[in-house]
Amino acid sequence: MTQNRIQNLIDALRVLPGVGPKSAQRLAFTLLQSERDGAARLAGAITEALAHLKNCASCYTFTDQEVCSTCANPKRNQALLCIVQSPMDQLLIEQTMTYNGLYFVLMGQLNPLEGLGPKDIAMDALVRRASNGLVTEAVVATHFTNEGELTAHYITEQLTARGLKVTRLARGVPVGSELEQVDLGTLAQAMMGRV
Repeated sequence: MTQNRIQNLIDALRVLPGVGPKSAQRLAFTLLQSERDGAARLAGAITEALAHLKNCASCYTFTDQEVCSTCANPKRNQALLCIVQSPMDQLLIEQTMTYNGLYFVLMGQLNPLEGLGPKDIAMDALVRRASNGLVTEAVVATHFTNEGELTAHYITEQLTARGLKVTRLARGVPVGSELEQVDLGTLAQAMMGRV
């Protein structure tokens, strides 16, 4: 019975991104052996989050209110709508302190190979939100992967057809990097998108 409980913990930890079998074992035994208080706090925090967090009625990010604090903030620029794939992406953009508009969190991306289409990323809700008469510019901030680019293209088609201005995050050479360290694809994009 003990081995089953340990294995259940290891298997549960493997759902985390980047945690393979060895890392899961190390985490499980660390939590059990020397971080029991931390393990209890972690278990409590996860239980609380699962019980109380839901999607914002406006932007779909996680919140414990009907509408998140960002959407409820009257000081945010109502004319700008940044479209991101996940709440983590929203958090990262917020941490730059360079954007003061509102968000729409897709909670995923288009991926035809995995059967994920527009309904799976709440495209209808995005179109309704962007077409509310207040939004004048949509900033597409999806990932620069094949799926992210497909998602950005689809969003751009849908929103420009409704008369909205759609912009895309710039891409290029990372700040503080040397050209010899930059991959050729990134360098090519930076050269083509130069300003």
